[in-house]
Amino acid sequence: MLRSLMDMLRYNVTAIDGDVGRVVNFLLDDERWAVRYLVVQTSAKGMREGRRVLISPSSFLKAEWATKEFGLALTQERIDSGPSIDTNKPVTREQERAFHRHYDFAPYWSDQAKSQLADSMEDVHLRSAEEVVGFQIQGTDDTIGHVDDFIVDDESWQVRYLVVNTRKWWFGKKVLVAPQWASRVGWQDGTVYVDLPRQTIKDSPEWDPNAPVNREYEARLYDYYGRPMYWSAAEPLPATPPTQLENHPS
Repeated sequence: MLRSLMDMLRYNVTAIDGDVGRVVNFLLDDERWAVRYLVVQTSAKGMREGRRVLISPSSFLKAEWATKEFGLALTQERIDSGPSIDTNKPVTREQERAFHRHYDFAPYWSDQAKSQLADSMEDVHLRSAEEVVGFQIQGTDDTIGHVDDFIVDDESWQVRYLVVNTRKWWFGKKVLVAPQWASRVGWQDGTVYVDLPRQTIKDSPEWDPNAPVNREYEARLYDYYGRPMYWSAAEPLPATPPTQLENHPS
């Protein structure tokens, strides 16, 4: 099912043996547009309070959407003894390796066709969702709005759409744009560039945050933009970035 990522902020996170804390952010893979980690602020007794830890969706035991809670197949001790990672700084591939070794997870990048040179350079491809919210959406002729949220698949954790808020021009209308439709992302200037005129984006099917993003709505959206539907065939994940990244730190 497709869900709003920002709606998951403040969800409670519980281990097998007790509470852990609350979700305060997410780290996105800017190559494949997927949620790789939840950033959780610990608050439970018996754990180091006030610490921020990374949690991979791979460790989920269950997600209780009605009660806004993520249950983990982990103990408090295992989470608390995990490697320290400063989530206010870029997370390096070496830190990710230590994280995956600690939890015995298969690295998500192991199936990606990356050169040994790129791997040795420790490229950083994780972006804070907090950072990307507020990015401007630039059409071919003018700015159309800003990123307000992300719509994600709650099974694969792929980012299916960027929620574009156009309230500066059209009284709060929100529309969806798939990140793969962007021509490039300027990380330094905080702009997502889309090869579509502003009016075309403005006239696209409006997104109602109170209604689920179902297949009928998606079909209308893809038909409007004349794009191939991602669910119409087996969906291999791209081995190369879907967008041209601008000013990417190495």
